Amino acid sequence: MAVDAVTLAIMKGRLEQIADEMDATLFRSAFNPIIAEAHDASHGIYDAVTGDTLVQGKSGLPVFVGVMAFAVKAVIDKAAERDGVHEGDVWIFNDPYDGGTHLSDFRLVKPVFRDGKLFCYLASVGHWHDVGGNVPGNYNPAATECFQEGMLIPPVKLFDRGQFRQDIVDILSANSRLPNSLYGDLNGQLNALELGEKRMASLLDDYGDGVVADCLAELKRRAAQMMRSQIAGLPSGTVSAEDYLDNDGIVDAPLKIALDLTIDGDRMVMDFSRSSPACAGPVNISRSTTIAACYVALKHIFGDVPANAGVLEPVEFRIDEASLLAVKAPKPVGGYTETILRLIDVVFQAVAQIAPAAAMAPAYGTINALSLAGHRGDGRRWVMFSFFGGGHGAHASGDGLNHGNAPISTATIPPLEILEAAYPVRFTEWALRPDSGGPGEYRGGLGAVYEIALLEEQADVFLFGERGKYPPPGIVGGGAAAPNRFHFEQRDGLHEPPMLSKMVGIQIDKGQKLRLETPGGGGYGDPLSRTAESVLCDCRLGYVSRQQAETAFGVVIAEDGSLDETATASLRRREAAQ
Repeated sequence: MAVDAVTLAIMKGRLEQIADEMDATLFRSAFNPIIAEAHDASHGIYDAVTGDTLVQGKSGLPVFVGVMAFAVKAVIDKAAERDGVHEGDVWIFNDPYDGGTHLSDFRLVKPVFRDGKLFCYLASVGHWHDVGGNVPGNYNPAATECFQEGMLIPPVKLFDRGQFRQDIVDILSANSRLPNSLYGDLNGQLNALELGEKRMASLLDDYGDGVVADCLAELKRRAAQMMRSQIAGLPSGTVSAEDYLDNDGIVDAPLKIALDLTIDGDRMVMDFSRSSPACAGPVNISRSTTIAACYVALKHIFGDVPANAGVLEPVEFRIDEASLLAVKAPKPVGGYTETILRLIDVVFQAVAQIAPAAAMAPAYGTINALSLAGHRGDGRRWVMFSFFGGGHGAHASGDGLNHGNAPISTATIPPLEILEAAYPVRFTEWALRPDSGGPGEYRGGLGAVYEIALLEEQADVFLFGERGKYPPPGIVGGGAAAPNRFHFEQRDGLHEPPMLSKMVGIQIDKGQKLRLETPGGGGYGDPLSRTAESVLCDCRLGYVSRQQAETAFGVVIAEDGSLDETATASLRRREAAQ
């Protein structure tokens, strides 16, 4: 039946509110800071038959919402093999090949029934603090199979017709270094699903099952229609973009992520066939994760399109089954974040060639997953895991954001006060990194400097990062940002990882420091077109040094900090003539 515009608008708001409340419930009750503070979690409403995304929360990670459609479909398929879906069931799993991402992300899927008939699914996903494996915190850059990254749980019932299965929780707890954190996060997700079910029941009581179902179908139809319209507005043809991962953590050789993007009327083809084959190390990802990353990239570019499965209806994916973008078990996938960030970068670079006004330069391109682990004086185990920010890419409307979050998510960088309160560390520096943004008419955002001192006697350090060799590039003539840099202090001085952005099990002692300098974002447009006054302002703010002002932007700043207009005009003429 037709849905009037007012009812549809009200319904959209009510449905999104359900997902938002589920997000908030978990954020307020989770035990580990990666969920509670960084919001590394997500919730949504999914189709009862296909598992397609119907509604997502605004605070959760968009990439989770994209892959959760595959996760819900995995539950649908598993239930069909068994005894079906029943009221009171809750499924739990973290299989990265059946629902995407990596082993740290645990998914809970709950069917919602009305009068004995399945209406939809609710799903929750959150990044648990530790799920076993060789490395505390689970980002193991030296993994060569998934068994070295943590426990792998296929879709199983945590609740069977309302009966709680304690044996499942016992298995999960026995495989974690931090079972109390695991237990708290699990119950936070269960509470979120319970609230979501209550809110759905209230909505269905208010409007009726038929009206709500019609509105969900209409929202999906409109998203597909809007996406087709956006694609049709782009020039037809094929453009290509390539970018690289530093290495896979095992072999110090670059890995190519290549996209051939074709616009054909109101349809888009995203062909990744030229990308590198599956690798030994943990920067592989599953096909579902690749598609979810593209969904996030497209939502960045076409921000007005509603966030549901309709976005992908006019998009065709071509992904070689032998590539690192479509692996199956037991290939390691723990560093999926680094690879999906590069996927988003190549989408941005491709779109910049056909619609520069809609594109943005690549952001800093790595979450720099850092783990420190040790024992306190009383013998208690501690594990600190965190990720860090950097600069976002510039765009046609202005400079990139300084020190932002990765574009795969709305997750926030954990506050240093929370990290210092929870773990025996002290941040001795937390600052913007000068000269890290890519030069351009619009400058890339700045990365950051984090320096961390250990307060306990000893700790093992693990880093899983990227962009140490291949910094974020600019677009439309803009320059590249500064590359990623990591140093650690030991008794014989300062060191950096042999592979620059990845290392395993480096031991440091009390008082010794780690220093992370994150990349900025790429620049947009010719740096010589940036106004001299803007460059002068950047210098006075400490964003750009006098040296970079001259070498990258052709702007001469005098010793007293003033703009030398004559020297600047002369330098820019010479640079433009070359």
